[in-house]
Amino acid sequence: MNILVLDGDGIGPEVNNAARRVLEAVGQKAGIQWNFENALFGGASLDVHNVPITDEVIQKAIASDAVLMGACGGPKWDDVAPELRPERGLLKIRKEMGVFANLRPAKFYSCLDGTGPLRPELTAGADFIIVRELNSGIYFGEPRGIKEDGSEGFNTMRYTKEEVERIARVGFELARNRKAKLTSVDKANVLEVMRMWRNTVIDLHKREYSDIELEHNYVDAYAMHLVTRPQDAQVVITGNMFGDILSDLAAALTGSLGMLPSASLGEGAAIYEPVHGSAPDIAGQDKANPIAAILSAAMLLESTAKRNDLADAVRTAVDAALNDGLRTGDIYQKGAEGTKLVGTTEMTDAILKHLESALA
Repeated sequence: MNILVLDGDGIGPEVNNAARRVLEAVGQKAGIQWNFENALFGGASLDVHNVPITDEVIQKAIASDAVLMGACGGPKWDDVAPELRPERGLLKIRKEMGVFANLRPAKFYSCLDGTGPLRPELTAGADFIIVRELNSGIYFGEPRGIKEDGSEGFNTMRYTKEEVERIARVGFELARNRKAKLTSVDKANVLEVMRMWRNTVIDLHKREYSDIELEHNYVDAYAMHLVTRPQDAQVVITGNMFGDILSDLAAALTGSLGMLPSASLGEGAAIYEPVHGSAPDIAGQDKANPIAAILSAAMLLESTAKRNDLADAVRTAVDAALNDGLRTGDIYQKGAEGTKLVGTTEMTDAILKHLESALA
């Protein structure tokens, strides 16, 4: 299986290395041959090639079975032209690969009670997934820009019925598999494009998914719901910008962005990446939390390798390491009984040890 590794910037190489070590360990036990190839992406590519991602790398990504990606960007590149910012490379590869559904699971770990801002009784048992439309909406709509005199900036939110239907179908199928309800989040009370979104979801529900419970929420109200009753969330579909914001909110509630993985799926190769950013302030210091990247590797095993058993083994190993009290700095509470502050390498080593037991 061919995996293109795009480490990106900041802590990207460190957490990607942890994910790769986990995949290699699983491959040795399960007889899966991984063929890893590294390429430049983000600021690292900009420094060498003067673009955040080259066409050659995009073609390699399209031809691969999956892409393992780290975060990109950082203050070093804040002053480059907007079209050359590292983040533009991320948008470009998503568009070129046709990955339109970004799956972002959010799970609350009881052993991390107190790490997040909510009381444990509000979060106990919460385990939901946000499905973010990734290939359209305001991040891609035209026209966009800033007037030459700086007097006006503008972006355009656009969706076609086909684009809404395909992301809604992903959500309905997930809800059916999970025996869960589907929540569609929009801003249909203000935005015409969101009224079309809601009408399209309703129509698809009537035609093909009437067995699934469907509810609708405005994005501002739903942000409040995630904070006040996260246990009610099950499967959520929403647009590109709203999904970006709500999934980061979910990450904060679970305790850290360093805990949340993601998978970007389309009809071809998929992209697997942690939700968090490049964290340049701790890059190269063995402080980064590798769990989001490792859980992204678990999603690769599930969605691309079609090995749910191996994905579950990885998740079990992560649970075990956390239950042992190991904590990277982002989830560490000073003075918490039975916990130990560890770095990226020690956390990864512990997960690998538990993984070996899970696969024995």
